[in-house]
Amino acid sequence: MHITIVLADDHSIIREGLRPLLDKEMGMKVVGEAENGRKAIELVRENNADVAIMDISMPDMNGIEATRRIRQEFPSCKIIALSVHSDNQYVAQMIKAGASGYLPKSCAFKELANAVRTVMENKTYLSPNVIDSVVKYLQKPEPTDDSEITLLTPREREVLQLLAEGKATKEIASALFVSERTIEAHRQNIMTKLDIHSIAELTKYAISKGLTSLEY
Repeated sequence: MHITIVLADDHSIIREGLRPLLDKEMGMKVVGEAENGRKAIELVRENNADVAIMDISMPDMNGIEATRRIRQEFPSCKIIALSVHSDNQYVAQMIKAGASGYLPKSCAFKELANAVRTVMENKTYLSPNVIDSVVKYLQKPEPTDDSEITLLTPREREVLQLLAEGKATKEIASALFVSERTIEAHRQNIMTKLDIHSIAELTKYAISKGLTSLEY
């Protein structure tokens, strides 16, 4: 049987480059491509995928939130982060969200294929290029300052990212199939919980926590 894989990256050139390489690997098959975290969740659900190779910075829903939701709904699905980010903040957040592997996009394809096989053995794979970040994170005497983000519900984190990406209330309500009043209530709750008082501050906060990128 094949290891079924979902590729999640907002850059189509990355997906188009990886798909044929993975399909040529013995025992591996890409069953879907996603340009954002929300689509990745749908594809994992539709295909009962074994592995999701996940970028972190994606529009609409980032890879951290998508990883968290996939692991909650499909605990058997393994997540491998493949990201340009290699600092301890991003590595730690992905591992805490439930990722079983983490590699920088500068890695060789052979390492990625090895990571897929490793996580399918219920092991963790961390690229040598990010191990230093993990060690530094673990050596910190105090917890990281990302505890505020845990105050937010999954839906509030989703709304926060969309607000930070410049989406209007009406757009967000349409995307999430809720009323504008509901989105306004979420926005107020987010600001209250985080003690933030403007969209500009929310945007800065979301970027600092890796929920979104300056690209969007």
